[in-house]
Amino acid sequence: MPTYNKLVRDRIPEVIKRTGKSFNTTILTQEEYIKELKKKSYEELEEYMESKNDEEALEELADVLEILHAFAAVHGSSINEVEEIRKKKAEKRGGFQERIFLVDVED
Repeated sequence: MPTYNKLVRDRIPEVIKRTGKSFNTTILTQEEYIKELKKKSYEELEEYMESKNDEEALEELADVLEILHAFAAVHGSSINEVEEIRKKKAEKRGGFQERIFLVDVED
C-alpha cells in the first residue's frame, strides 16, 4: 500500500472508494492544515514550473488558484478580497506584464 502523507482535494477519498481500494485518512488541525497547504502550494507550483505546454500550465495554474482560495479562507477572507488587494498593489506598484528585469541600482 503506497503511503502519501499529503493534503488532497476533498473528493479524492470518493474517487479512491469507487476503485474499490481501501485507504486511511485523518482530519488535520487548523495548524496542521496551514502547514500542509503551504507544502501543497510548493508542490503545485513545482508542477507548473515543469509543465511542457500551455494546456498543462493552465491545469497546474488552476491547482495553484485552488490553493490560493484555501489560503484566503484560512485567513478569514475570500479570493475576492485578495483580488481587491492585488488590484490596489498593481495600481500603486504595477504588475509584471512589461517583463521588467531589474539588474542593479546605484547607491
